[in-house]
Amino acid sequence: MDTLVAEFLDYLLNTKKYSVHTADAYETDIRDFIQFYETWRGAELLPADLTRIDTIGFRAWLADRGRRDLSHRATARALSSVRSFLRFADKRHGIKNEAIALISSPKIPKKLSKAIETLDVENMTDAAGDVAAEPWIAARDNALVLLIFGCGLRISEALALTDKDIAGRPEVLRITGKGGKERIVPVLPAVWDAIEKYVKIRPFVGAHICAPGCEYAPLHLFRSVRGLPMTPRMAQKVIENLRNALQLPEYVTPHALRHTFATALLSDGADLRTLQELLGHSSLSTTQLYTKVDMSMIASTYAAAHPRAKKLQD
Repeated sequence: MDTLVAEFLDYLLNTKKYSVHTADAYETDIRDFIQFYETWRGAELLPADLTRIDTIGFRAWLADRGRRDLSHRATARALSSVRSFLRFADKRHGIKNEAIALISSPKIPKKLSKAIETLDVENMTDAAGDVAAEPWIAARDNALVLLIFGCGLRISEALALTDKDIAGRPEVLRITGKGGKERIVPVLPAVWDAIEKYVKIRPFVGAHICAPGCEYAPLHLFRSVRGLPMTPRMAQKVIENLRNALQLPEYVTPHALRHTFATALLSDGADLRTLQELLGHSSLSTTQLYTKVDMSMIASTYAAAHPRAKKLQD
């Protein structure tokens, strides 16, 4: 079996061009299944035996992972790894297993970040000047926080903006989201003020030299100390530093700022369709998850205001 696993990993690395980290994850999942199955059956698992593994064997493995308190997400990934391994064994060596098609992946509960208190967002923008090494970096971090929070952008969307996008201080920004889907988002005056302050004092001018075939590329709005476009990890680090300086909870992340934008609009009466457009969700079901966050507030309001509820409390 080791030879077949090694052959599969070589396929992932050299044919599929997966990273070493990804290939290692596949190997860990596959060997977890092999080790369980050999212990469960009390015999070595040979390549030819793969055809005889039935649904009972796969479900016993999934149940064992549950007893080990492995998450549904990790188990779903592991099952996907085993599926890929068996497809490879079939295509490369004709070793076919039909039972795996009958096994359903564990359901992964959809989770949303917790909303950040508005006061904490304000404190984060105030703290930028204390955390950053230079005034222009403080202005950049302040503008980034306000942009994500004020417009509900993903990190990638905020970092993709160029100077051309903000030229003339338009009332709205044209954002390209996941899958190349475009949407229009309004920009609050406070967000524009922060962006303009940053642009005015940042130490970079001119345009980027781009790849061969063109002469110039538009400047990215948010840039690193070296003048290069900020990466998502840099943006995450900005929020992390502000969070640590203010001793805020770990759920305070860039995505939590977007989440706070959504829950604030929902609390103020925004309808789901409008919220879907502003967030750039392709499916309304994704936007509907935010209604769950607001239910505790609705329930407490109901208990405090509804006459029947008051009567029951008396």
